[in-house]
Amino acid sequence: MTIFTPDRVLAELLQAKRLWLFLDYDGTLDEFAPTPAHILPNPEVINLIARLTQQPRIRIAVISGRRLSQVQALLPVPGILLAGTYGIELQMPDGERVNWVAHDVVRPALEHLKPRWEQLIAGRAGFFLEDKTWALALHARFAEEGEAEEVLDIAGEMASRTAASGLFRVLGGHRFLEIAPATAHKGQAVNFILGRHPWPDALPVYLGDDDKDEAAFGAVKAHGGIAVLVAPEPRATQADCRLESPRHARQWLGALSARLSPE
Repeated sequence: MTIFTPDRVLAELLQAKRLWLFLDYDGTLDEFAPTPAHILPNPEVINLIARLTQQPRIRIAVISGRRLSQVQALLPVPGILLAGTYGIELQMPDGERVNWVAHDVVRPALEHLKPRWEQLIAGRAGFFLEDKTWALALHARFAEEGEAEEVLDIAGEMASRTAASGLFRVLGGHRFLEIAPATAHKGQAVNFILGRHPWPDALPVYLGDDDKDEAAFGAVKAHGGIAVLVAPEPRATQADCRLESPRHARQWLGALSARLSPE
């Protein structure tokens, strides 16, 4: 696949009549926090999203792996759509809440797995267990490499048994493991939003940084849209262009906002 320059893609966006912007948060709009428990609102990000929201040619949805309550705290901007846990929990622009799966359906299995993961990492340095209510995530970014691999392999075997019912899926990543409902899927979230909030002549655009965002890249491209990868180095991707860091992504989106003229 040909990867275009950010300037070329920006020029294409400026030609669109309307833009549906789908944005990941961590690693895309802002750098990763030390742990997911850290809620560190970035005034630069908030100001950028607020400026974009004021553009009549733009609608914004932020789709994050974080819990919705955390995304709300990070982006207290009226009029945008917020999706937490990969789209399981949504807050519509008018404030309406939509959950794709009932909490009491998924929670019993997670309550069974959680103490087993807690016991597995007890006394080990560099591990963090995140309870997202709808999902469980095990972070090992600060653990010793060999121990991280060993522990995540064991945790993965435990999670796979829980996921065998088909209600859940297991997500991986760099020193990361998560079990979440099978419907926790950024591509499905994009399709749902575009179906529920159609906007004639709007070009869908998605910015994201990891493998969970690749599913969303495929979804926006299936709708004739554009995908933008935020990553320091080139890698295999469905994206149409690459921005090197969240700082570059903010600058690029800022340039889009500055150059757009009202309808």
